[in-house]
This record gives sequence, C-alpha cells and structure tokens, in this order.
Amino acid sequence: MASTLPKIPIFEAVASHNPKSTAIVHSLSGRSFTYGELLNDVAAAKDKLARNTNGKATQGERIAFLVENGYDYVVTLLAILGSHAVAVPLSPTFPAHELRYILDQSQSLMLLSSDKFQDKADEILKEGLETQPINYKPDKILAGNTIETVTLENPISSKGGMMLYTSGTTSRPKGVLLPQSVLTAQSLSLLKAWNYISTDRLLHVLPLHHIHGTVNALLTPLFAGSTIEFIFPFNAQAVWERLAAPFLPETNKSKEKITFLTVVPTIYNRLLQAHKSLSPELQEAARKAISPENMRLNISGSAALPTPTKAAWTELSSGNVLLERYGMTEVGMALSCGLDFRDRVDGSVGWPLPSVEARLVDTETNEIINVGEELDKDGKERHGEIQLRGPTIFREYWRNPDATASEFVEGEDGKGKWFKTGDVAVRREAESAGKSSQDWAKGPMYFIQGRKSADIIKTGGEKVSALEIEREMLSLPQVAECAVVALPSDAWGQKVAAVVVLSEEGKTGGRGGKAWGPMDMRRALKEQLANYKIPQEMKVVESIPKNAMGKINKKLLVKDVWGDQPSA
Repeated sequence: MASTLPKIPIFEAVASHNPKSTAIVHSLSGRSFTYGELLNDVAAAKDKLARNTNGKATQGERIAFLVENGYDYVVTLLAILGSHAVAVPLSPTFPAHELRYILDQSQSLMLLSSDKFQDKADEILKEGLETQPINYKPDKILAGNTIETVTLENPISSKGGMMLYTSGTTSRPKGVLLPQSVLTAQSLSLLKAWNYISTDRLLHVLPLHHIHGTVNALLTPLFAGSTIEFIFPFNAQAVWERLAAPFLPETNKSKEKITFLTVVPTIYNRLLQAHKSLSPELQEAARKAISPENMRLNISGSAALPTPTKAAWTELSSGNVLLERYGMTEVGMALSCGLDFRDRVDGSVGWPLPSVEARLVDTETNEIINVGEELDKDGKERHGEIQLRGPTIFREYWRNPDATASEFVEGEDGKGKWFKTGDVAVRREAESAGKSSQDWAKGPMYFIQGRKSADIIKTGGEKVSALEIEREMLSLPQVAECAVVALPSDAWGQKVAAVVVLSEEGKTGGRGGKAWGPMDMRRALKEQLANYKIPQEMKVVESIPKNAMGKINKKLLVKDVWGDQPSA
C-alpha cells in the first residue's frame, strides 16, 4: 500500500536524493539508514502517529517528544512535520518539573517517548500537570523499511513547524514558534552560504533541543543529501578516534572521512585538551583528519570563540580556520563569516546571511547606524543593537503576545517589522575580507560586543564589552576559563569584574609561586587593554556553570560569587 507525505520542501528534497545513499549513521554501532529508508519510515511513523491521537486531527497541534539522538529522533521529527503538527523536542537532561512546564505552556497534545526515556515520560505525566497529553510510546526502528512506496501530495495545512524553548535566563522559558516556512528559509540560507553537498559527512555531537543541533546539523544536511553521523553524548576520546579512523595505517577502511563539523567553543577546547593524551599514532591521524584537505568545514558558534582556541585549532589542523557565525533560537543563523579563510576574521561573525536583513540601531540615540556611519563625532565606534528581519525570523512567542510585541519594532520603510535581538555589535571594515565570490559576504563586518543586558558594562561614562575583555584574558596562559561581569559601583555606576578558573600554570603563576591573583591579572592586561577595561575585582572559582551550548548565565554567576547586589 502506498504511503503519503505532504509535498513540502524538506520531503521534496529527501525524495529527490538517491534512495540508496546513506542518510543517517549511528557511529558507535555502525548501524546506517538510507534516504529511501528514511522516507518510508517517516511516512509509516506519520501514519502511526495519526492512529494514536484519540481521533484528534494533528494540524497545528504541539507534539512533544523525548527521543535519543539518532535515526529514531530524525524519523520522529520529520513524522511530526509530515503531520502538519508542531514538533516540541525536549531535553532528557531537564528535571521533570521543567519539562512539565513546557508541556503545559505548549498545551501539547501528546508526549511521545522512545524506549530509552519511557520511565522519564511516565514520571513527567504522573503528577503536577495542568494539561493531559497523550502518552505515546512507538516501537524502536531496528531496520529501515524499503518496501513501501511513498508519494508526495499537496499539503492540507501550513500549521506545521517546530517550537524550541529559550533557556529562560531572565524569565520563564518562552516557546519560540518556527513555522515550516521559517525552517525551510533557514535551511536554504545555510545551504547557499556554507555550500552543503551530498558528499558531506557531518559528525553530529550536539543536543537536539537547540537550533544549532536541529537546523544547522540536521535539517540543512538533509536538504543537501549529506550523511549525518551521530556520536552522543559528546566524548572527546570517541570523537578523536572516529575522526582519525580513516587515516590510521591499520584500521577498518570502511569508515568514511568526516568533512563537516559544527560545534561550540567548549567542545573545541575539550578536543584540543584531549588530543595531547592520545597515542602518537592517533595524534597524527587526528591531525590529518582535521586538515583543510580532509575536513571541508569546521564551524564554531552558540558562544563567543576565544582567540587562543581558534589559533590552537588552526595550528593543530595545519591551517584549518574555524568559521564563526551568529544566531539565536528566534532567528536561526543570521550572520556568518565566509568560506574563504580570509573572510574568517578574529572576533568577527561576518555578514548577514542570504535572505537575512540586518541593521544596527545605536544603543544611545536609537538611530539607525547606516554603512559609513560606524564612528561618532569623536571617532569612537558606535555600539548598536542588532535588529533582523526576513523569512528566517520566528513568528511568535507561543501564548505570550506581550513578549512578542515587545521584541519587534515597526520598520520605517513599510516592509515589515524588525526583531530586536538584544545583542550589541559594532561594524568595521576588515582589509583582507570581503573579496571572495560569495555575493553576500561583502562590506563592513559585524563584531559582537555581547548581550545588551549582561555584557555591555557602562563604567565612568565608557561602554565596555565583556566579550572583548574575556578574549584578552583567555589569551593569558594562567587563565583556563573566565567570565567578565558588571558589579554596581557608587563611583563609576558599574565596575568591571572577572570570575576566573585558573589553569595549571595559573595555580602557581603568581609572585613567589603563589596562585595567580588580581595584581598579576592587572599587570598582564596593562599592555592589552585600556585601564578602564581592566577588571577591578577578580574572584577565582573551581568551575563556571554553563548550559548545554556552553553559555553562561551571568546574573546567576554574580549572585553565586558575590551574593545579591544592588541594582547598578
């Protein structure tokens, strides 16, 4: 019997690929699934989903799911999209009360869980919910289905999509509604900018409840017909062994080389650290694996990339330069450096991606900073909030019209509203950059200064970027990790402070063999930073808490380290 899927761009793309080419690989077990099997299994999963909704139509309904990274996750996500429903991926690491909040806030029709997370699902549904989601537990897919014939039919709804929840650093997490059309626009923008191809093999080590893992590392490669190989959770030794496998002299040559890696700075740091402890043979094979002739593209995002990390990766890989980009849950990817190595300028996130409109709005005067107006009358760089619009921008915060309204501003040209990102940047020309054949990678480049609410410190009338100071501090051998924050000051309004994790060298790097301290920091930064940018306070901690994507909640950090502070 023929199965059907809606004729929407993601299924048209999957159906157009060679049905025998590999779509998904489970790296550790070696299990693999073709594009033909994927199409069949998605259609079958969509039909089973429809039979388990207690007779309710799925169009526009939210379907939450707890499924481990791998083929079953991909099939589940696509089956929900194929049902014209809204996929709500949940993180299995979240405590039950947080997942209950998401289920209630999203008013999910169903909680779908794989074998691995059935106990977690039962715990969530047992008590404390205002809503009553259906508890659906599909069977695990052990082998791909190639028997069915799948036909694509005209879609009966445009209500499908995905909803991701923000990390909720300032309030309860908000549901960010990304309709199918937005997911398509985000994927096609990246497809053009980063030139995904069917011969790419992407190693996927990221969580799948964030935009980075779902759009950049899953949906876009599926549009291109690439192969996605899963290793999750991330393990540095396992990743190095997999990357190195095709280049070891005595190995199973059935392993294909990895050509595409997109991860967060924390992962690059852990890989760099772990490389030193590999055997000499494995070290050499790993270096070869990440060299420019083998790894076509290595991307860093979701948090600022420390310059020392970028430099160390370039050295280890014999010249492969990490590509930085900027994005967020509400907009997918918005800015990116180019494919040409000369377009990967330190500290820059490049230019607006294809189909993305970006502008800077002066944080002091609220005026648009046009190209050529990047300096004020005193010759200082003007800080502006990044505002974005275009087909890649989310539709709304689910059931939160006030938050939606407050984050958009009308465009003066009548061409639609701009989304206020809350991130501050400067724009400047980079002499070596912008000369490639990529038509979108031209003009002055964007340099992120940080979150308006947490990273822009106003001290003594000067605006200071916490990210700039962090970059300089991380270049010091005594500093393993750091976070620069603002503390209230009677004299200056705010003062710059730093929370530091010392490296092994830092633990004895101070005068007389003592631990490196505030005076040592000030001496070390004297040549790198203007005096008002050098932290006035420094606290040493064992570790700095981060979320799954390597981001730090600075408001909580200040409270943990210094206690409650009066408003600055």
